[in-house]
Amino acid sequence: MPFLNPGNIIFIALLAVTAILLFYYLYFFARLAFYRDKDSAAGKDEPVSIIVCGKNEADNFAQNVPALLQQHSQAAYQVLIVNDQSTDDTASVLAALKNDHPALTLLNLSENPTGMPGKKYPLSAGINNAAHELLLLTDADCAPASERWLEHMTRPYKNGAEVVLGYGAYRQYPGFLNKVIRYETFHSALQYLSYALAGVPYMGVGRNLSYKKDLFLKNNGFADISHLPGGDDDLFINKVATSKNTAIVTTPEAHTLSEPKRTWAEWKNQKTRHFSTSKYYKFNHKILLGLYSLSHFLFYILIAAAFVCNWQSALLVFAAKSLFQQLIFGRVMKKLNEPDLGKWTLIMDLWMVVYYLLFAPMLFKKEKKSWN
Repeated sequence: MPFLNPGNIIFIALLAVTAILLFYYLYFFARLAFYRDKDSAAGKDEPVSIIVCGKNEADNFAQNVPALLQQHSQAAYQVLIVNDQSTDDTASVLAALKNDHPALTLLNLSENPTGMPGKKYPLSAGINNAAHELLLLTDADCAPASERWLEHMTRPYKNGAEVVLGYGAYRQYPGFLNKVIRYETFHSALQYLSYALAGVPYMGVGRNLSYKKDLFLKNNGFADISHLPGGDDDLFINKVATSKNTAIVTTPEAHTLSEPKRTWAEWKNQKTRHFSTSKYYKFNHKILLGLYSLSHFLFYILIAAAFVCNWQSALLVFAAKSLFQQLIFGRVMKKLNEPDLGKWTLIMDLWMVVYYLLFAPMLFKKEKKSWN
């Protein structure tokens, strides 16, 4: 049949894949593009425990802990630092900080009696020793973007939330690698924040995450994933977050800022460690994420083939898809305080095809046991 010649088959497949991408853009990502953080209900602010775990993070603790201690809050809050068997100057750095800030709480671990790999044992120890019900988590290499970070990240609890997802940004520097790191971070947040707004929360990032201590204890902490080195943030949230108990916070004052990797090898090692946990997500989450990634990948394969067969029609499809993407992605970039990435959207969208090829094999590799 003439209608089913190779050119037409390619174009039909291209239209199908484009329709799937536009569905994601308009049904999921547009929610975040037009979202405004909700005002909190009236009521007294609850006390909060900020927990930071680190191993051999002396320089980061010295630089970032003071900002945690200077948060503007109407409620009492505790800063609890968990020193996980560090062999550098961490102990002395923390002792000096404690001397200057008596309210700082330190928990020094000399061993891991559980043999639990990764960050989960020190974080569990921190949570069990936390003085307050509301927990706010970040990493040693992160700094709050403002003195109102705590206030913004805990505001949704007044509206009944049990889990609050935030954005952990990376600092901006010159160079293509920095653009890659920041765009991939934005693209990940675009998905987990949008899906949460659509009632399908599936992960959070430990750089900026909050949940209730009681939720952690009722779900037996990390018991279900104790054999894995990763997952203390995304897999735990994948397990406990629901459409009813999860909220997001997007205001730039509620972000955290981290130092990005400076070499491609360091970044690849970091992403390999993080990427390996996604194979343990719930089945419906894997379908949701997999369909988007596959459609994203196939779009560029099919658009290249369609250009060979009928470049005018292919160009029209490419332009329509790119227009919707630029409008929605650009709005989210401004919301997440990443406006300079807007002009890089097309290049980075192409780069993501390479990203999928580079990291998809990690789904089938065995995880490393180290978390630091």
